Amino acid sequence: MATKSTADKIATIQKGYTFEGATIELGAAIVDGELRKEAPVRLPLAMMNRHGLVAGATGTGKTVTLHMMAEQLSTAGVPVFLADIKGDLAGLATAGTGSEKLLARTESIGQAWSGKAFPVEFLALGGDGHGIPVRATVTSFGPILLSRVMELNDTQESSLQLVFHFADKNNLELIDLKDLRAVIQFLTSAEGKDQLEELGGLSKATAGVILRELITLEAQGMERFFGEPEFDTAELMRTAPDGRGVVSCLELPTLQTKPMLFSTFLMWLLADLFEELPEAGDLDKPKLVFFLDEAHLLFNGASKAFLDAITTTVRLIRSKGVGIFFVTQTPKDVPSEVLGQLANRVQHALRAYTPEDAKALKATVSTFPMSDYDLEETLTSAGIGEAVITVMNEKGAPTPVALTRLRAPESVMGTSIDALIASTVTGSALLPKYGTAVDNVSAFEKISGRAAAAEADPAAPAGPGGGAGTSGSTRGTSDVDAEARRIEEEILGRPSSRPAPAPDRARTPERQAPQETGGGIAGDLAGALGGGLKSMARSLGTQLGRELLRGVFGTAPKRRRR
Repeated sequence: MATKSTADKIATIQKGYTFEGATIELGAAIVDGELRKEAPVRLPLAMMNRHGLVAGATGTGKTVTLHMMAEQLSTAGVPVFLADIKGDLAGLATAGTGSEKLLARTESIGQAWSGKAFPVEFLALGGDGHGIPVRATVTSFGPILLSRVMELNDTQESSLQLVFHFADKNNLELIDLKDLRAVIQFLTSAEGKDQLEELGGLSKATAGVILRELITLEAQGMERFFGEPEFDTAELMRTAPDGRGVVSCLELPTLQTKPMLFSTFLMWLLADLFEELPEAGDLDKPKLVFFLDEAHLLFNGASKAFLDAITTTVRLIRSKGVGIFFVTQTPKDVPSEVLGQLANRVQHALRAYTPEDAKALKATVSTFPMSDYDLEETLTSAGIGEAVITVMNEKGAPTPVALTRLRAPESVMGTSIDALIASTVTGSALLPKYGTAVDNVSAFEKISGRAAAAEADPAAPAGPGGGAGTSGSTRGTSDVDAEARRIEEEILGRPSSRPAPAPDRARTPERQAPQETGGGIAGDLAGALGGGLKSMARSLGTQLGRELLRGVFGTAPKRRRR
């Protein structure tokens, strides 16, 4: 095959990266060892919900690439989520200062650089950091994700799902870890042995193992991440008053001590978005772009159920307008089922110091289309701030592979000063909503009998979310059917299979939870649960009922959490 001339190679890149719609400017191509600013490399904005991979060895510039892409997405009015593991992304809130070296670099690639600050919302898991606290309830987190955090095996994961099923069926709200602990302790007690036997696949020994793991989580201080008020993932999709997308920057200062929790929590955010967002079809720009850093932590030792859930989420969430970029060292860190969904590729330099490195290099090269580059040589010799790129064009085909010198961010490449971060958090509209943890009446109070005591004594303090009687009430069959019908039609977007109420039929009154029915945990539990459970269980025992209660990760949609 005849070797292409330099001019032909440049023409190929120019044609391959010329698009009609709005784009994210990535940089300028390097062809035959020379930087060619007349050959810009771009990514169509409309294709960013086809997901992507940003990979490369440590220190090759992956974080700066995220920074640069986030700035342009924000400018285009697209909200962005970033996990700030090293604290380097907080600088988005501070305008950069141009140095002679920086301006020389940006001029060489045709970038008209000017310092800018961007609208940033600082978040922190459970308040572990300087941002707005981000919490999740245990019930919405779900059994699959929680099993991942607790590092349970497949059998124990299945057993934990039965515990969640029992709590869902019996109106036992799992808000924080003490609620889940209370349910498991009840099931393994003398009072709860009948209910344990009814669950079938849950043995007392396995329940005891789960309980011990749960207590270990509490001993490690992880209870702060679970509770209320629960973070509404819709907050990630806001725009600033000037129309720019808000960059939500989640601080992870102690990732090294809790890597499994943090990576799984990021997946919960995605799973919640997946469950709540309506279908959007093809959009001119995504509703949100989600950068998932240290992606390999998601997959290390993951169960089949967890991997299947990730694959399903990645495959389907793009139709809801969300783009996901996995950030890791090599494509080998990502399972092939997920990697096949990542159409946009930014591959920074790789190192080949060991036989394992060489194997990873060959595997990476095999994932790229045929190109005019010797990719094994190119990927090991690329400099900091350079990357091999191929993206999906507007027709859904891969663009030519291009070694690219990347654009420079226009905000500070590093952290912002503490005073700016503190003032941003203090002035945030989210602080009054999420800043203070609350402890509403839930499974722990119901099982311990506190809810019954609150009903008996009206002067007893109730949780901020309402009195114990409200939490303990149940609904009749017609109410469950009506709710199921609404969710089928409004959320699942299909005709309801539930019978419509007769127009002249009086609505079945709600049954009130009975008053205290006796001493001990069993009596307290019976009083808290009420008599309407059998009809509710019948209504929710169908496949539709399972869809309503638990999503792809075992998470609970917002409309079913209370």
